[in-house]
Amino acid sequence: MANWVHPLGTAVDGDWDISLGTSDSVTAVDGWAHTGLKVATLAAGAVVELPAAGEERIVVPLNGSFVVTVDGEDHSLNGRASVFHGPSDVLYSGIGKAVTIKSSDGGRVAVATAPAKASHPTRLVTAAETPVELRGAGNCSRQVHNFGTPAALEADRFIVCEVLTPAGNWSSYPPHKHDEEKDGETNLEEIYYFETRVADGSRAPADADAIGYQRVYASDDRPIDVAAEVRTGDVVLVPYGWHGPAMAAPGYDLYYLNVMAGPGPVREWLISDDPHHGWVRQSWDGQDIDPRLPFGA
Repeated sequence: MANWVHPLGTAVDGDWDISLGTSDSVTAVDGWAHTGLKVATLAAGAVVELPAAGEERIVVPLNGSFVVTVDGEDHSLNGRASVFHGPSDVLYSGIGKAVTIKSSDGGRVAVATAPAKASHPTRLVTAAETPVELRGAGNCSRQVHNFGTPAALEADRFIVCEVLTPAGNWSSYPPHKHDEEKDGETNLEEIYYFETRVADGSRAPADADAIGYQRVYASDDRPIDVAAEVRTGDVVLVPYGWHGPAMAAPGYDLYYLNVMAGPGPVREWLISDDPHHGWVRQSWDGQDIDPRLPFGA
């Protein structure tokens, strides 16, 4: 079975902490074709570069601010102290364009990618423009930043967003899938990039180990069985199958960056719930959104 779980340090490539599924990735994943992710930690004044390639890209500051150069034009991305401090400016580059990323003060940056053919213009999506959605209710409440979804961004193939889940809550729930092209569902592979932290107000010791959990399991005869403990910098790949929950352990907030794309004719996120658990959505009726949300308010 292919390796669907990549803990921090297992997909390093040069200046990149993570390089999976991109046009220049060294770490190969059997059967992976439609999405990619690179993450770099830059010292003050450091630079990383991506050559022109047949893939679209979106640059997402995780912490810190950056200047991104595309086609000789500089774009300033006002970042954030951490992924738990609200949305950040992001930059969509389009295809066939070299990208240079630098930071005067240093920080950590992600680049989501997808092989693409149609050309769309470079676009800055500011934090103020980012649609912020509060999804679910009760202990299934989470916050979604929809900067790279079809309603917010004109792109060819990928759908990109980030999700924040307060300590003790369940996200990506009920378990769902998007691994077939059929009425009401699109075929999309998916990347989860995780970060965790001790929740505000927790009386945690200095050596607290901020953890979360991710579940992926088979929806047909293709084998997959993931029950992964995740921390900052870990990646879980979802080629197919039911996935969820992504669980924020009590005491620890959970963040994940989602990158989705597939071979189908439309760029749309259409899902099917696991029929054993889809009823849970109706249980949210009458429940309030977790008052800890939104993060970064």
